[in-house]
Amino acid sequence: MKVRWGILSTAKIGTEQVIPAMQLGKYCEITAVASRNLDKAQAAAKQLGIPKAYGSYEELLAAPDIDAIYIPLPNHLHVPWSIKALNAGKHVLCEKPIGLTATEAQELLDAARQRPQLKVMEAFMYRHHPQWQRARQLVAEGKIGQLRTIQSFFSYYNADPDNIRNKAEIGGGGLMDIGCYCISLSRFIFGAEPQRVCGIMEYDPQFKTDRLTSGILDFGRGTSTFTCSTQLTPYQRVNIFGTEGRVEIEIPFNAPTDRPCKMWHQYGTEMDEIVLDVCNQYTIQGDLFSQAVLNDTEVPTPLEDAVANMKAIEALIHSAKSGTWA
Repeated sequence: MKVRWGILSTAKIGTEQVIPAMQLGKYCEITAVASRNLDKAQAAAKQLGIPKAYGSYEELLAAPDIDAIYIPLPNHLHVPWSIKALNAGKHVLCEKPIGLTATEAQELLDAARQRPQLKVMEAFMYRHHPQWQRARQLVAEGKIGQLRTIQSFFSYYNADPDNIRNKAEIGGGGLMDIGCYCISLSRFIFGAEPQRVCGIMEYDPQFKTDRLTSGILDFGRGTSTFTCSTQLTPYQRVNIFGTEGRVEIEIPFNAPTDRPCKMWHQYGTEMDEIVLDVCNQYTIQGDLFSQAVLNDTEVPTPLEDAVANMKAIEALIHSAKSGTWA
């Protein structure tokens, strides 16, 4: 048994990364792809070997032979189309961040609660990678002593004015695009919500999007600090520190699919290099979600988590604007 998937748009992340990965999955069958331009949809379908192409999103949602929808649309369209997909009776896997505001995310959660038979999840693919499962396990088992602080960094350089990540009105900027990972991973590892946050944001004068953002998250029993940027040399790294050891993840977010991932676990004076088998976190994500659909079980990450992440993002924006903790 497989879940029959429809893809809402021919966005680059979908056609280049997520769809090919899901096609490798044991429980995923990519049945159709839609674009507002039929030629684009047909070209993507031909390129990826997808049986059906639709020239509108509405046609895809109306198709009876599709069980679930994957949504890689720009941020401002996430919640509206997720709700439309639910109304059409489809399960929904929607890209991060789930929406533009916590209020908007809550609207989706409310809509999902009215349809408990349908599964909805925010597509934070990194969480399903074995390196993150291992990191969380090491922390939970006390293998770094008491968790005290997490440092994360995520950057790339993109100054293209036509790129959606540089369009403020549709949810562009570093915090929404990649800072959301730094917040999510901190909540994931601490297993808690921050009590207060402090943020500082530098905006691009032309795009009006944040191009350099740093934040502090106070979890009461420890902290998380991060920096993300859309106009710095590409780099990513996470360090998780405890009273007796630490965990370092070499490529925490865009885990490579063509070679093993590495992480390091230090406990006291001992340092272990952990090499993980080659895998694709998008394939794992697709299969885990599909299994939840097929078995009618809970999805790996509940939608409440997406709302909580948006609340932290909003608090950081508020802090940066006010110059105070939020």
